[in-house]
Amino acid sequence: MTEPRSVTEIERKLTVPPSFSIPDVVDALSTIGEVSVERRRTLNAVYYDTVDFRLARSRVTLRRRTGGNDSGWHLKLPPLDLTSEARIERVLPLSAGRPGRVPAALTQSVIALTGGAELIPLATQRTQRTPYVVHTADGEPGVEIVDDLVTITDGAQAGTEYREIEVEVLKDADLLEPVVFVLLDAGGATSTSQSKGIRALVGDQPLGPLIDIGSRPRPKQPASDAVRHHVRTQVAAIVTQDQRLRRGLPDSVHQYRVAARRLRSVLQAFAPLVDDTWARGLRTELGWIANVLSQSRDREVLEARLIDAVRALPPEVDGAAALVTIQTHLDAELAEANSSIDAALASTRYRELMAALHAAAAQPPTTELAEGRSAVVLPPLADASWRKLAKQGRRLHNELEGHDDHWHRTRITAKRARYTVEACVPVFGGPAKKFAKQLAQVTELLGEHQDAAIAADLVLGLSAQARGTRAPFALGALYTQQRLRVAEIRGEFIEIWPRVSHSAWRAWMTPES
Repeated sequence: MTEPRSVTEIERKLTVPPSFSIPDVVDALSTIGEVSVERRRTLNAVYYDTVDFRLARSRVTLRRRTGGNDSGWHLKLPPLDLTSEARIERVLPLSAGRPGRVPAALTQSVIALTGGAELIPLATQRTQRTPYVVHTADGEPGVEIVDDLVTITDGAQAGTEYREIEVEVLKDADLLEPVVFVLLDAGGATSTSQSKGIRALVGDQPLGPLIDIGSRPRPKQPASDAVRHHVRTQVAAIVTQDQRLRRGLPDSVHQYRVAARRLRSVLQAFAPLVDDTWARGLRTELGWIANVLSQSRDREVLEARLIDAVRALPPEVDGAAALVTIQTHLDAELAEANSSIDAALASTRYRELMAALHAAAAQPPTTELAEGRSAVVLPPLADASWRKLAKQGRRLHNELEGHDDHWHRTRITAKRARYTVEACVPVFGGPAKKFAKQLAQVTELLGEHQDAAIAADLVLGLSAQARGTRAPFALGALYTQQRLRVAEIRGEFIEIWPRVSHSAWRAWMTPES
């Protein structure tokens, strides 16, 4: 399969009247060299989307364009990082797909947005484009002004015609705003319209979000409203993190895994409120993708932890050889884990999971019990989740020297209890939120316990493999260091457990009569 190349776009769009004339930018700005006018081009584009505009709702456009110097398939993606204004464009040659059939590489990259729904041609557009290249004082191409006369030739908006100016960065982003200012001063206006592609598909009509989470459920409303709200919240998070993951953005693996586990845990805690067969099937698939992601996330956490731990070793301990041993081992495992993620995202199983999640967001199948008031139905379910944790927490409190596995199992139970309580926060507000914060202390502390225990086991195993090198002594020191941290965490847990388990936090769990 041909992989698309990625292009970063930083641009501004302006609306101009038919009589608008491109001003003399050279005369207005002393920081540029010259403006060269290129020949007029005719661009023909076919825009693809699902019948319910799932790409457009996500501010994504997909087109097959001919004419000009960039003919091909173009998938335009909006910024996902709040600190960035750059759009990402993924480009494939025309030969990668034929008219009416989108290349598989592009289809796969937006599978979380489409949920597997078919991408079909919905609009065609002709653009008469005149490019102006604005050069820097050194003669380098800085920004490009394109003067477009756009005619939508087919689709729901057929017959619409308008003129638009785009200013796009070529090599010098510092020229963007000054050039835009000159165009605005000449009578242009900042465009309030959506992209050309979205405009060709739906005009200027507002589109709702891809997944509408809806308003916060209230205590007197049916528990099914709380179920829908939680499912939609987590599915929306999964879709967002899928797109962030594909762009390699920070913390995306972690946040994706958290959303999958939140949804999975709450489907289990709310089992009496949802169809059993449906929920069990979805939990299985969410567990699969969460486990695939865990392979990468856990190794990233381990590497960061042990790098910090090596730096904390006493000066007389030479940690350099140990650090090389650790990084060589974990880097190899991380590469394998990331390869597993890529394979999973491209699989039929993943496509089916995305389709199931979109269906769940549209209408999760709930039971008759879910039609009862949230204030009556939800507290006993949250309380049942808490009681499982309380039993294990008391055991740990009384067995300080218990096996690591016992602490790990309690961590899993604590996460499920926390996620269940957090799912109740939209309904019960402050009281549930305060208890969720208490449970967060437990999950974070037990998460640190698990990380330290795994790190200790890893360096112990590596020490045996590294015999005959300089690494074992430092690895042994790291093992002792991590086991001491395990002991410290157990002491901290003993301290916080009485406060976390105080009944005052759970007063809201008493159901209304």
